[in-house]
Amino acid sequence: MSLHVAFDGITKEFGPVRVLHGVSFDLHPGRVHGLLGENGAGKSTLMKILAGYHAATSGTLSIDGEPVVFRTSRDAEKRGIVLIHQELSLADDLTVAQNMFLGHEIRRGWLLDDRAMRARAADALRQVGFERDPDTKVRDLIVAEKQLVEIAKAQLRNARLLIMDEPTASLTPSECDRLFGLIERLRRDGVTIVYISHKLDEVERITDEVIVMRDGRFVARAPTAETPRQRMATLMVGRELTDMFPDKHIPIRGPALGTPLMAVRGLTVPGWAEDVSFDLHPGEILGFAGLVGAGRTELFEGILGLRPRSGGTVEIEGRPVSLRTPRAAMRNGLTYLSEDRKGKGLHVTMGLRDNLTLMTLRHHARPLLSPASEERALEHAVASFGIRGNPQGTAASLSGGNQQKLAIAKFLEPDPRVFVLDEPTRGVDVGAKRDIYFLIARLAAEGRGVIVISSELIELIGLCHRVIVMRGRRVSATVPADRLSEEELIAHAIGTNAGTNIGTDIGTNARP
Repeated sequence: MSLHVAFDGITKEFGPVRVLHGVSFDLHPGRVHGLLGENGAGKSTLMKILAGYHAATSGTLSIDGEPVVFRTSRDAEKRGIVLIHQELSLADDLTVAQNMFLGHEIRRGWLLDDRAMRARAADALRQVGFERDPDTKVRDLIVAEKQLVEIAKAQLRNARLLIMDEPTASLTPSECDRLFGLIERLRRDGVTIVYISHKLDEVERITDEVIVMRDGRFVARAPTAETPRQRMATLMVGRELTDMFPDKHIPIRGPALGTPLMAVRGLTVPGWAEDVSFDLHPGEILGFAGLVGAGRTELFEGILGLRPRSGGTVEIEGRPVSLRTPRAAMRNGLTYLSEDRKGKGLHVTMGLRDNLTLMTLRHHARPLLSPASEERALEHAVASFGIRGNPQGTAASLSGGNQQKLAIAKFLEPDPRVFVLDEPTRGVDVGAKRDIYFLIARLAAEGRGVIVISSELIELIGLCHRVIVMRGRRVSATVPADRLSEEELIAHAIGTNAGTNIGTDIGTNARP
């Protein structure tokens, strides 16, 4: 059942750039391997060679002692090797079931056996906690649901070696628990698993050993039980990482401060959020937590005019505003960076400069567009946000962390007073996470209001002055900084703390 995989001197070059430098290590059968490294370390490239998406420039890949060359991913799948990509690869216009069997359709004679495919799809989806009809169009799913579909789709391939690249990037704790249960069942069945993640608590929890890469090279491997998280992080970045989160400077609140930066009252987004009220103050980092489907992202899409809303008011700096489009929101001092940075945050085929200035072209026109002005803006952004990469390249050429820094810089170009970040460190390595956390703190210290929507509870606890928990499309509780804990947030998210809600009227008059 299990596979033994050996990499021997694997190199990979894209044109003149070498991204893998003689990588050699084994994957032991029936074990869960945590593959760690910063963005750009070469993890995904190496796994794409194993899964048949890339060919090695030199070196040998062996399966069960036999040298192999996979020319396509279909070749690798025939040997039982399946890769769940970090970037979702589903067809929006097809149903969930159709996506799961695309290229692997079940036939009955000359016809497709739709009933059999729907039944098998539904069974695989139940195992990962996906509760919707397999006939649902993928375009109607949120990002976390699409991630669950990708995981369920991989199960249908009867994998002997399963590669998971950031599988929990958009999942909440309850979905993660279900996935971890599935991984344990697969391990018991003898499946070899490669688990790529920047979430070191997950790596510590579910893997048997960790394998670390840095700058396209193999660095170390060790039993997980003997490798503390701090050691993992140090091996990944090549230096000691201390103080992951910045110090919290609690902003002044209360009547003496005056009008909130942003006040939302009774806002309803049909089908997603009901009667939501909250305030955001200058210098405050306000978190939003909740399970998938709780309505966090959809609430802010409603505020910005991306979804219809049926009631409620929004004020920015005491002024009632009608935000029917994101452009109107930007004009009123509010910008929103989507969790889908490649689909909705950046144009990855465009250059860094063009991405950065796209929202503020009029600022660089005198009256014609000035490339020199745009170039100065890019130089400032690169220096201010620590964007590393080729300034003349495309956004796609940057690592995940640097893409996110570019996206943050882009949405700060209009100089908003209120900045909403949805899953700001999704798919970002530990070093870049720290940079982004300190950047968010810096924005708050400048007197802006920052809203962070996140499925990573440690992130919310480490960053935020308050966290609003949504459950069942409503505000379940608002938890102040001195009460923030994973247990507290989870209890409010799932409803086991209903009798002890903290500050549930915080959106109107109460203060932490």
